[in-house]
Amino acid sequence: MTRGIWMAMFTVSLATTITACGPRHALHSGQRADSTKPPSSIAWHATKASPFLPGDVLIADAGSNRILLVTPQKKIVWQYPKPGQPSRLHDDDDVFFGPHFDEIITNQEGYNVVSILNFASRKIVWNYGHAGVAGSRPGYLNTPDDAFLYAKPSGDVITLADIKNQRILFIARKSKKIIKQYGETGVMAIDPPNTYSAPNGDFPAPHNGMLVTQINANDAVLLNAKNQVQYTVHFPSQFYYPSDANFTPHGNIIVAFYTNPGAVVEMSPTGKVLWTYHVQHGAGKLNQPSLAVKLSNGMVLLNDDHNDRVIVINPKTQRIVWQYGHTGVPGTAPGYLNIPDGLDLLPIGVIPGGKNPIRHHLWNYAGDGL
Repeated sequence: MTRGIWMAMFTVSLATTITACGPRHALHSGQRADSTKPPSSIAWHATKASPFLPGDVLIADAGSNRILLVTPQKKIVWQYPKPGQPSRLHDDDDVFFGPHFDEIITNQEGYNVVSILNFASRKIVWNYGHAGVAGSRPGYLNTPDDAFLYAKPSGDVITLADIKNQRILFIARKSKKIIKQYGETGVMAIDPPNTYSAPNGDFPAPHNGMLVTQINANDAVLLNAKNQVQYTVHFPSQFYYPSDANFTPHGNIIVAFYTNPGAVVEMSPTGKVLWTYHVQHGAGKLNQPSLAVKLSNGMVLLNDDHNDRVIVINPKTQRIVWQYGHTGVPGTAPGYLNIPDGLDLLPIGVIPGGKNPIRHHLWNYAGDGL
């Protein structure tokens, strides 16, 4: 979700794809999930079901260097840092729960650091990168995006899109060593799986695959576990700057376009446009949205970064049906956001901070460990 359009854009057309993708394993609205009791340091609430949101929303409030957990009723039930305390985060661009919902991983894009935060203690327990220093040597990053944490039998693994280094990294948590890389460091060329051109998304896909978004190619590339291209979906040429393409519950692809006015498009793996949201004026206009996800209830949840809000859109009516934040008014008081640049969902019944089973994530597929 990089914030400056610093690379050349290419005109592309729709492509025919090879194979389809299975649906994600997600909870339906109101469904209970297995969980363990929270640590004694957490007094947890019971989230009420909502027709729009099947759980609490984790928000990366990048402009304020904080993370919020907000209920469907728009109440803040957890935040980092605690009110009045300093934050050790700088430009927390994305936030995703770890496999067991006891940790949060965040990429600090403009700060060139990826961090893991313990939910119960609110302490940063792991960092990779050099604060404020861009680089490509081991231990350095240059504009990291979409960091995910996987629990593998051999040990935890972090994946991330290292945008300006033109690569996707796999980092062992314990040793902090790069154990695998997609793309060639510093080579910006559209030739997956050998090279990439400004990759800004590395979302989990079924069977240990990965969906890579390329800004300059205006496309999303599905890779299997062996780093082989399964298919490529080219986005409509009237849009540009795709951000963080990911799978819907039915195996289609949804992507936000980081422009003003912004847009959201859902496409089939065969390249058919299924739904488009592109409002030009008024309250529904988006301003540089960077992540859109389709929920199990059919609603679309997204962060509308430079409108300072997180919203839910009903695709059937093309209307915003839920909003947290005041449109175009940044702030830190309850009800306000300041460039929210990432989000995740905490399903009803999952209590963060405990050792929950590895499932119920928006981006969880069998065998992935996420």
